[in-house]
Amino acid sequence: MTDDSGSSKTGRKFGRVILTVLITVCVTAAVVTILVINFFPVMKIFGNSMSTTLFDGDVVLVRKSDTLKRGDICVFSLNGTTLCKRVVGVGGDEISIDENGSVYVNGTLLNEPYLSGKSLGTSTVEYPVTVPENSYFVLGDNRRTSIDSRSTAVGCVERSQIEGKILLRILPTPDIPE
Repeated sequence: MTDDSGSSKTGRKFGRVILTVLITVCVTAAVVTILVINFFPVMKIFGNSMSTTLFDGDVVLVRKSDTLKRGDICVFSLNGTTLCKRVVGVGGDEISIDENGSVYVNGTLLNEPYLSGKSLGTSTVEYPVTVPENSYFVLGDNRRTSIDSRSTAVGCVERSQIEGKILLRILPTPDIPE
């Protein structure tokens, strides 16, 4: 006569462990999904207006926030399109850009080590520009091709248009264009 109660108990313990693991995985996935959707969306970069910092195809983690400071890279909505640019001016700042592409904030030359080259680009605004309260003056890092606050089509971005601030690049583009 054999006793199968030992293997039966082992089978039940194994089943409980598997059930616990599955529940843990499902709950974790649900929590991560809620966090990503509500607080930290993941976005893909389209275009090269932010090169040499971000490139077409890069995937970034965004923190939902409408409070930004100079130097932050933000994501905002304009006419149904999501754009990504760097904040160079906040409410009350006076922005000037000379013919060489040098940016002045409140009369002080802005240090921009992230640029590969300066350019006035396509500018249709008259300088100096005073940034309205609750708004931001934004520029792409690739000034030759970026359409940004230098254009009346974009202008200063209102706080209500801001979707968030880029925290980090998750997946960089494997082949960075030269």
